[in-house]
Amino acid sequence: MDVGFIGLGVMGLPMALNLARSDTKIVVWNRTAARAEPLRAAGAAVAASPAEVFARARVVFLMLADGAAMDAVLGRGTPDFAANVAGRTIVHMGTTSPGYSRDLDADIRAAGGGYVEAPVSGSRQPAETGRLVAMLAGEQAAVEEVRPLLGPMCHESFVCGPAPNALVMKLSVNLFLITMVTGLTEAFHFADRHGLDRRQFLDVLDAGPMASGVSRMKAPKLMDRDFAVQAAALDVLKNNRLIAEAARERELASPLLDVCHALFGETVALGYGGSDMVAVLHAIEARTDGAGRR
Repeated sequence: MDVGFIGLGVMGLPMALNLARSDTKIVVWNRTAARAEPLRAAGAAVAASPAEVFARARVVFLMLADGAAMDAVLGRGTPDFAANVAGRTIVHMGTTSPGYSRDLDADIRAAGGGYVEAPVSGSRQPAETGRLVAMLAGEQAAVEEVRPLLGPMCHESFVCGPAPNALVMKLSVNLFLITMVTGLTEAFHFADRHGLDRRQFLDVLDAGPMASGVSRMKAPKLMDRDFAVQAAALDVLKNNRLIAEAARERELASPLLDVCHALFGETVALGYGGSDMVAVLHAIEARTDGAGRR
């Protein structure tokens, strides 16, 4: 049977393209049909509905925005749900709360299907080059079925145990990413407003021990005020909220995350939700300029 892929957004489209180009026989569907045309050109079958994907595929990858979108595609809460998932392995590659994933796992297995969490670490560029990192969780047999299929999309994968451990791992990684990029952006703003040579600041950073793949990707965007999306500020705010909720459930302190949460909320309120996460610079600049007027 084909491999199914549903959700061809900023991340899903390049991921599905890498799968198609690896000679994997795939069938895809996206709510906005035009997004599937590059997949058709790459040799993938384009389904007319999610139900057609489930009918044709044994393993179905879902790269969707949130739980509501997943429930709608799966037909969860309707008689179609069991027909869609029974005898199939559903792979949740997006980012939702661990609690949502735990409940979905139980519902799918009760309906006779298999379930694997496989959220990925990385943004659009690693997705395009097949350099994402996958975290997997679920029953061993289902994980072993899915893991080889991730090769064209992910250069490494890690098995994290039962669901929702993979999503908790993803949120842990994202906590570091959010605080790191926010710190980089504040440092850039600090250097810039002191009149330093911005290019030299980037060169010093790149030559030292703090340099990383993330800094090398994001620092030039700050330099050029290039806010074209790799990871959208609105998605970062959503991740921030999910991490904060998971922290509160365990009564954990998250002081750095809480500051970032406020800043990304301000970034979105300023109208930059669809811009790259380095657009948090606008929120930091607004705070500086507001303080200067007082």
